Amino acid sequence: MTVEIVTFGCRLNAFEAEVMRSKAEGAGLSDTVVINSCAVTNEAVAQARQSIRKLKRERPEARIVVTGCAAQTQSQMFADMAEVDRVVGNGDKMRSEAWRDARAAFDLGASEKIAVSDIMAIREMAPHLVDGFASGLPRVFVQVQNGCDHRCTFCIIPFGRGNSRSVPMGAVVEQVRVLAERGHAEIVLTGVDLTSYGTDLPGAPKLGMLTKQILRHVPELKRLRISSIDSIEADGDLLDAIADDARLMPHLHLSLQSGDDMILKRMKRRHLRQDAIAFCNQVRRLRPDIAFGADIIAGFPTETEEMFARSLDLVEECGLTFLHVFPYSPRPGTPAARMPQVGGGVIKDRAKRLRAAGEAALRQRLQAEIGATRDVLIESEGQGRTEHYLPVAIAGERVGSVVPRRIAGSDGERLTT
Repeated sequence: MTVEIVTFGCRLNAFEAEVMRSKAEGAGLSDTVVINSCAVTNEAVAQARQSIRKLKRERPEARIVVTGCAAQTQSQMFADMAEVDRVVGNGDKMRSEAWRDARAAFDLGASEKIAVSDIMAIREMAPHLVDGFASGLPRVFVQVQNGCDHRCTFCIIPFGRGNSRSVPMGAVVEQVRVLAERGHAEIVLTGVDLTSYGTDLPGAPKLGMLTKQILRHVPELKRLRISSIDSIEADGDLLDAIADDARLMPHLHLSLQSGDDMILKRMKRRHLRQDAIAFCNQVRRLRPDIAFGADIIAGFPTETEEMFARSLDLVEECGLTFLHVFPYSPRPGTPAARMPQVGGGVIKDRAKRLRAAGEAALRQRLQAEIGATRDVLIESEGQGRTEHYLPVAIAGERVGSVVPRRIAGSDGERLTT
């Protein structure tokens, strides 16, 4: 073993894992496991700690390095773990110097574990051209943005990722071109606050302009997908691209968080319930077959049953297909952690009801697909996904290929052909 990356959390971490692997191996590290942690919930932090302990039991000789958002926000906690050899900050993990310093520290037997700098001091984002993805891998991620300038009351991530900063358009287009030429059929644009893309760049280009530039200048790209967005910041160019270019997949994941206006205000979100519904209706007029996913938090502080019911109703009113449910988890240092809390049993029950609504919505969408012909990206042996990100049971096709198939049925969880 040289360097193994164990990734938790968001799609951005998946992209960064490839960069880190290259940097760490280039620095000469070997027999090393890097935990790329997530801080979005208490459970995510606990999972990272459990993984560290398990890895050390299984590989007692391996060095363990912890990085990611939880390492940035709770560096001392990880450094206090006997199993951990080094804690590398989120702003440092993409720099070669950080991994050279780690190797030097290991070689010298240095006792200092923490190498975490002030992430709020980082103002620019260096592009990272990644060619380490396995050739022909069906879907790969491209980081176009990092950090967040907003301060939602429940969220610790800005303190783990820093302020919003963007990769210049030319570098993004070049990365997409390289990956498309290597045979990757689908590229997913990802970031922490994707719709804030470009605010720090000359001329302040928006996500829609970046999307159009990719589609225009990389004609060999088969499919472009956009990860989670804040619908209130979606710009006109992005809506035009959704309406006009079939290579931009008809699937958007929205950061909605709640369906109740008072809770949205207490979350310090920038949209209201009607804004979310209006956006979904607008996009559906432009692309009638669009599929929506959404993040929704269950049991945010002060949430009453009536407030929760409005979130539950949002599944139908926005026509959501995919639901990512977060049982509220108080993050130390956030304003929401100081608000009157909802009981744990109530949170668990509401999350269960939201997930049930999401499962019902998915089954309904799967049923509605029967008889349609869809282009299926083959992800693995026996498994693919349509343009709408719907799972398909499909056999006998080459992984990484895109094949048209008539949808014959559904088993309640996947489409069948």
